[in-house]
Amino acid sequence: MIAADTSTWIAFLQGDGGTDVAALDSALEGRHLLMPPVVLTELLSDPKLDPDVAASLVELPLIDITDGYWRRAGELRARVLAIRRKARLGDALIAQSCIDRAVALLTRDRDFLTFAKAAGLDLAISA
Repeated sequence: MIAADTSTWIAFLQGDGGTDVAALDSALEGRHLLMPPVVLTELLSDPKLDPDVAASLVELPLIDITDGYWRRAGELRARVLAIRRKARLGDALIAQSCIDRAVALLTRDRDFLTFAKAAGLDLAISA
């Protein structure tokens, strides 16, 4: 199983290329994709999102939020902030979702590198 960050989804939806987009396409085709709830929220927040695309996105299986998730996400963010690195709340929530399920995250956002170093987030970054 694999997950994709908002940056990869946007590239995919815009028809951009890249290894992350190809991996997302393959995961969708093979039904090996889990959607982080925060990514779904970010994507659905776009007022210009095509309603048919939105309907397809909400059909994807979500990563379950398990007991203690909010505490673990807060602690993860605190560890990253303690080493004076950028740790946006949404990124911390996405990272913790993937860490909890041991799911690799496809992304174009290099801010996730810190979560990989701090907590072992399995990451596939594309440019």
